[in-house]
Amino acid sequence: MSEETIICSGCGVPIQTSDASQTGYAPPAALDRAVIVCQRCFRLKHYNEKPDIPLQAEDFRRMLQTIGRTDALIVLLVDLFDVEGSWLLERDVLKNNTLLLVGNKRDLLPKSVNERKLKTWLKKDALQRGWTPSDVLLMNAFKSEDVKHVAAEMDELRQAKDVYIVGSTNVGKSTFINQLIKLFEGDDEQLITTSTFPGTTLAFIDLPLDDGRKLYDTPGVINPRQMLARLPQREMAALQPKKEIKPIVHQLNPEQTLFFGGLARMDFVSGEANHFVCYFPPAFKPHRTKLVNADELYEKHAGETLLSPPEKASLTDIPPFKRQSFHIQQDKTDIVIPGLGWITVGNAGAKIDIYAPEHVEVITREAII
Repeated sequence: MSEETIICSGCGVPIQTSDASQTGYAPPAALDRAVIVCQRCFRLKHYNEKPDIPLQAEDFRRMLQTIGRTDALIVLLVDLFDVEGSWLLERDVLKNNTLLLVGNKRDLLPKSVNERKLKTWLKKDALQRGWTPSDVLLMNAFKSEDVKHVAAEMDELRQAKDVYIVGSTNVGKSTFINQLIKLFEGDDEQLITTSTFPGTTLAFIDLPLDDGRKLYDTPGVINPRQMLARLPQREMAALQPKKEIKPIVHQLNPEQTLFFGGLARMDFVSGEANHFVCYFPPAFKPHRTKLVNADELYEKHAGETLLSPPEKASLTDIPPFKRQSFHIQQDKTDIVIPGLGWITVGNAGAKIDIYAPEHVEVITREAII
């Protein structure tokens, strides 16, 4: 086999042994291994090092255009804890493909959530975005029974066609495919690279199916309006909840403020007394104060125990905050800070200001829970 035909089993790029600064480099000795991975994937897996080759949005669009020219099944994964942040930036190039929509990380939402209603919400949200899924499923990609259920639906919908697993970065594509490999191949050596860092997969990784067709893992791209798009890498883990999020309820009067670590702030500007249900990773437990004291509190305590993460060392790397204002028109409305969490406002009529890094596009939606 020539060097040019060897593909990294971790990220899908061609292996080369001549230039350690370029994509796909592996030391010559690595070619003697049964399963060959590039140096980048080796360091990601064994040392959790930050990837240094980001995928650009235009590269991602070109890959989607390649998929759009095929008659394949698209399995679109979205993160149930970060629906807005994990939606793909493009839909038009995939408009002719059969689509299976899968909401991943079901385990992060409260167990009490009605799954039928959750799937209905997800399908309605998809339709508003221009997607028409053939089916909507929920799963935890670490749970074998969930993965088996999704795999069975994939097999039924694909009708002897190829399958592309598509989604934004950190949505769980590689974890899902690794579970498929474990379930049906039992070969841990063939697992593809996963990490908490965005941009792990760089090219299509193809896996053979029983009928001669292939299943492809595709690269994800960071939504530029999502929190992690410009967050320092050392703060990334705090945004990745590992277990069920416990909602925290605050009864607030006007002119009160909630801080979410040092990354976001909500001011209840005016309206009648209201209740706010907060869904954030544990590190971002809300801190309440009076609106009149909010600026001084942030100035004194950002980066310290009271208002962290991020830690003080990272504050200079955080983009400046921008205020985004909302007048809540309907009861049970979510205010979503993509990549961080959301607040469910109980009653209509509240005027709310959200402060978040300037690249983050805060939105409102019908309550998901």
